[in-house]
Amino acid sequence: MKKAIVVGATGGTGAVITAELVKKGLPVIAFGRSRQKLEELARELGNPSHLTLAIGDAYRPDDIVTAAIEAEVLFHCANVPYHEMESKLIPLGEAIMEAANRLSLKVVAIDGIYPYGRRQMDRVTEEHPKKPHTKKGKVRLAFEQMIFSSRWKNVSAMIVRLPDYYGPTANQASYLGGTLEAIAAGKMAFFIGNMKVPREYVYLPDAAVMIVELARQDQAYGQNWNIPGADIISGHEIVRIAQQASGMKKPVIALGKAGLSLLGLFVPVMKEIVEMLYLTEEPLRLSGDKYKRFIGPIPATKPADGIAATIRELQKKR
Repeated sequence: MKKAIVVGATGGTGAVITAELVKKGLPVIAFGRSRQKLEELARELGNPSHLTLAIGDAYRPDDIVTAAIEAEVLFHCANVPYHEMESKLIPLGEAIMEAANRLSLKVVAIDGIYPYGRRQMDRVTEEHPKKPHTKKGKVRLAFEQMIFSSRWKNVSAMIVRLPDYYGPTANQASYLGGTLEAIAAGKMAFFIGNMKVPREYVYLPDAAVMIVELARQDQAYGQNWNIPGADIISGHEIVRIAQQASGMKKPVIALGKAGLSLLGLFVPVMKEIVEMLYLTEEPLRLSGDKYKRFIGPIPATKPADGIAATIRELQKKR
C-alpha cells in the first residue's frame, strides 16, 4: 500500500485506522467534513509530515476524487446517524464507491454484525448464513450487496466486520462508548442491554492493526473478514474495571426495551436500538479462524487492560 485515504477519519474507526497507518509510516489522507476535528486528530497524532488533511462531503464523489491524489486504498469509515441508517447508508456508500470506481481504488469497508441475524453457530465464521430479521440488519445486508456489486468494475473491495467496540476514539459511535465516557468523567452512566450476559467487544487499536494488515494483502479483497475481540465479558465486569480505573463510582443504569423506548421520546436514536437488543440477550461471537489462516496471530488486548487504558485516555482528553 503506497498511500491511503480514510473517509470518515475523525469517527471512531476512522481515527484509529488513521493512527495505525501513520504509525506504520504510510502516507495517508484524512478526509472529513470538519476542519476543526481533522486538525485536532492531526495534533493528537503529532502532526506527522506523511498525514494530509482533506475537507469535503463524503456524499459528493467529486470531493473524494479531488482529495484522493495518488491514493491506492480507500478506507470507508464514514457512517450515518443511527436513526437515519435506512435512508442514508446506501446513498453514502454509493457516493464513496463511485469515487473509488473513477480512481480504480481498492476499498476497505468497515461494517458490523447485523447482517448475520440470529446466531446459528458458537463462533460465527464469514460463511454464516446472512438472514437478518431486523430493519437495520436488512439495510446492512443491502450495503454489502452494493459494495460487491458488479457496477464498480474498477474497484476491488473487502468488508471487515466488527462486533461492538470500545477504545479512546469510540465516543458515542458504539453502545459501550458512551458508557465508558460517562464513567471516565465521573458521571452517572447508562449501559445498553443486559449487564449479566457476557458479550464480545473488540478493542479498536487491535481492530485497526488487523484491518490495516488485511488492506495490504491483495488476496484479501473480494471477501468478508471477521475482526474478533479478545474475549467475552459481562456489563457488570466492564463497569467494575472502568470504575476502578477512573477512581469514581457513580451509578450505572442498564437500559432495556422500556428504558430505551422512554428515552426515545426525547432522543430518537435510543428507540432505534430496541430492535437490536436481541444481540445483548443472545450475543453473537465472531470466529477469527480465517484471519489466523491467511494473516497470522490476532492482536488480543485483554478487556481489563483495554478498558483501563480507554478510561485513562478519555480522562486525559477532559
